[in-house]
Amino acid sequence: MDIFEKTRGVHNYDQAREAGIYPYFHALTSGQDTIVQMNGHETIMIGSNNYLGLTSHPEVIKAGVEALKKYGSGNSGSRFLNGTLDLHLELEKELAKFLNKEAVMTFSTGFQTNLGIISAIVGRNDYVVCDKENHASIYDGCKLSYGKMLRYRHSDMQDLEEKLKTVPKESGVLIVTDGVFSMSGEICKLPEIVKLAKKYGARVMVDDAHGLGVLGKCGRGTASHFGLEKDVDIIMGTFSKSLASLGGYMAANERVVDFVKHTSRPYIFAASITPASVATALTALKILEREPQRVQNLLDISDYMRKGLKKLGIKIIDSATPIIPIYVYDDIKAFKACKMLLERGIYVNPVITPATPPGMALLRTSYTATHTKAQMDKAMKTIKEVLDELDVH
Repeated sequence: MDIFEKTRGVHNYDQAREAGIYPYFHALTSGQDTIVQMNGHETIMIGSNNYLGLTSHPEVIKAGVEALKKYGSGNSGSRFLNGTLDLHLELEKELAKFLNKEAVMTFSTGFQTNLGIISAIVGRNDYVVCDKENHASIYDGCKLSYGKMLRYRHSDMQDLEEKLKTVPKESGVLIVTDGVFSMSGEICKLPEIVKLAKKYGARVMVDDAHGLGVLGKCGRGTASHFGLEKDVDIIMGTFSKSLASLGGYMAANERVVDFVKHTSRPYIFAASITPASVATALTALKILEREPQRVQNLLDISDYMRKGLKKLGIKIIDSATPIIPIYVYDDIKAFKACKMLLERGIYVNPVITPATPPGMALLRTSYTATHTKAQMDKAMKTIKEVLDELDVH
């Protein structure tokens, strides 16, 4: 049988294209901001992870340009060999200090960070215990490891404990959870997770991709939000969201970081983060430290939108983060809603099966510290109009 046979069938994305409601790969002709140019017209962006609004900040852009001029376009090698810049070391030092951890190592992407950490830490006789709604990169990291993966029902602490009870006492255990779940915007039950980890001798890793710059003191993330920085063993995060760049990081004690540096294949055999990306992430971090009010602005604008949507009778997944998913239930209606909204100058993301249970499709909206109330009012009004036209209640 030809291995390409699977590519020749009719897939749901083919059907969406044929129906004229294909929602993916829309090209921007402007920078990422609260207002973008998409499909040839001005669009309010409520579908990006530019939480602090730093992708267009003049200092961030200047830092990237200066790094490009000084170091060139790339590093032509891995961190393990010739690809380490003084900028990498400075970023790692500053980030470790910010997160109150002994050490930080950086990876070329956030996805690669989870692959690299989990596959290095979880060995052949170890167990990794995951929330069922963890990010795909966590699951791929588990597959890449030689350990055994156990999944517990989303935020179900009783089920987590049942899974921990099945782990042999001689085995190492790593509990991995999203800090802020990327689709729902929910915050993990970290105090309960830490308590169970201590009870069963497990270590805790938090994927804080959507927590950094959003939660905690000065935006330090989920562990800070709960006052548990000393109790979380590994903090993973990305630069592509609040820090307006590209890459990822692991924060932990020095010995753990050193071990991963010397054993993680996705780290050793990948080129290091480009100079411009390092410089922009470092500058964004400095702005976050200097302007912690951005975090409060983000929470305020998100709360304004959340209350406004509820007042209009729009059903959402309630959370305390900038991620506000809106129920549309039907996959096709989700695609239609995205198309109609984009035509009216609003960009949102569709979330359909298998990312949601059947009949629970969502429009994932997310907000930026620099959004204005006028932009939010227009977005709310347009969302209400579209959902009414599609008979979504």
